[in-house]
Amino acid sequence: MSQTAPSPDLVTVNIDGQEIAVPKGTNVIEAARKLAVDIPHYCYHEKLSVAGNCRMCLIEMGMPAVDPATKAPIIDEATGKQKVNWIPKPVIGCGTNVSPGMHIRTTTPMVKDARESVMEFLLINHPLDCPICDQAGECKLQEQATGYGRGYSRYIEPKNVKPKRTVLGPRVTLDDERCILCSRCIRFSREIAKDDVLGFTERGSYSTLTCFPGRELANNYSLNTVDICPVGALTSTDFRFKMRVWFLKQTNSICTESSVGANTVVWSREGTIYRITPRQNDAVNDTWMTDSGRMLYKEVQAENRLTRPLVRGVAVTADAALDAATELLRSAQPGTVAIVGSGRSSVEEQFLTRKLAEALGDKVGAPVSVVSRVGEGDGLLLSADRNPNLRGALITGLIEALPPTYAPLAALAAAIEAGEVKTVISVGEDLAEAGLSAEQLAKVSVIYLSTHANATSQAAAVVLPTLTVFEKSGSFVNQQFRIQKFAQAVPGPAGAADDLATLSALIAIAGGGRGGPVSDRNAVPNGRVETLWKALAAEVPAFANVTYQEIPDDGLLLDATPYASLPFVEGETLHHKPTTPISPLNERATTSTAA
Repeated sequence: MSQTAPSPDLVTVNIDGQEIAVPKGTNVIEAARKLAVDIPHYCYHEKLSVAGNCRMCLIEMGMPAVDPATKAPIIDEATGKQKVNWIPKPVIGCGTNVSPGMHIRTTTPMVKDARESVMEFLLINHPLDCPICDQAGECKLQEQATGYGRGYSRYIEPKNVKPKRTVLGPRVTLDDERCILCSRCIRFSREIAKDDVLGFTERGSYSTLTCFPGRELANNYSLNTVDICPVGALTSTDFRFKMRVWFLKQTNSICTESSVGANTVVWSREGTIYRITPRQNDAVNDTWMTDSGRMLYKEVQAENRLTRPLVRGVAVTADAALDAATELLRSAQPGTVAIVGSGRSSVEEQFLTRKLAEALGDKVGAPVSVVSRVGEGDGLLLSADRNPNLRGALITGLIEALPPTYAPLAALAAAIEAGEVKTVISVGEDLAEAGLSAEQLAKVSVIYLSTHANATSQAAAVVLPTLTVFEKSGSFVNQQFRIQKFAQAVPGPAGAADDLATLSALIAIAGGGRGGPVSDRNAVPNGRVETLWKALAAEVPAFANVTYQEIPDDGLLLDATPYASLPFVEGETLHHKPTTPISPLNERATTSTAA
């Protein structure tokens, strides 16, 4: 049987006796990672340029021996295999790309001694701050000192003292004596954030990280330097000394700041969120996210959080609020009800908002409105569309066209002024902020589903408190038409109900039934995301044969062809070019049709 020739784009290398074929240009660290061989490193980061500062990734390298004259392989008589000429000194794995026939050894005495020496050098002036350091529990220096260090110190001279608690910017604080000069933060600021503001001053053991004169680390991606700092030198001012990371629960989520849909991890303990960090998804956000997106968790404990249902501004029980909504909807005349959906709602909530409009039938006088949010994109991970799920509204059939960029509720305002609309159901949208005046709000009865108090909640006839994205589960469709799911990180306030349960109750009311207690999240079967997805898969072509549980952690790319002609506002961002046709990358993705 003939053997298949290896791909010309692959290179076969031998690492610790194991052969593997990897793409050309792969460095030794990444090649070893594919074999689950750990090569310790500090300065190397797969998304940044190679610096070769730390020297922790030293390995032993050799090449197949050949006769200088004939280029014929030199065979070892004892083994019958081609000899390997080993380089007498170790080389760095991060700066060494694989080549055909290369041999790598990562566990030899020479490598072990080199790593111990590098660790000893890095720890010479490093303070024993571990008991009070924010990086404890996720510190690469701790881990590698344990795994590759000598286990004791031979250094008895006084350590160099460097600045502590240095404010580099509004969100980042530096303890410089912990810095190991890996330069990750410098390279990130220059190469990713495009804000070349950091550098080293002085020389040798006196080298110090600092901002350029008259500058500060204030860009909207500054906290990514904290994420990639392998030690406790760069710390988040917001998270500093708040909580030990080993006490925190990690929950996968999605950033709702814009349509980019950066993947995130929510860190919480006992119902309190302490921080948000990026989660790696090479198809969406690599390993980065915006600083402003990290601060969104503060809305959970905001002072204006709605925690009690209201009827005409008076706190009531959930059942009383639902009764008031029932009276408004059942007494409404044909064509007098308007529904305002949201591009910030999840796919599941948008689907139920559409079902609510269908259940109300001819009482709804116009298609569902969705409020557009447009800001300036930064070309990286903040897009011009500040709705995280506008494409979800299109796919679920909540809307059939993009909402107006300006004055999104102009048609509704005109209908209110003309006396055509008497009742407005707003699902998470502040109608006053979207353009309705106080006088117009006073002319209608508003049923408001919301998380926070505002001008609309003050004017509303019925207010039904709902949950933030951190307190529920669901999914969004980002600017790539990639559906991504998020999970509940913390419970919501006692007086707030899941949006799906509330919408299901309103649907039951519209159909002549009774939705059950809104406060009971298990009272309505459709209030469960997994159950609702059976209906989604049956009624939404894009989701045919897809279940919520089967959506992978990195999302599922849907077919965007039916929406290719729509003038979306996004410009080019990381992994997104609006002029590039989008086709499904997953075999399960099905062709969707416009609703």
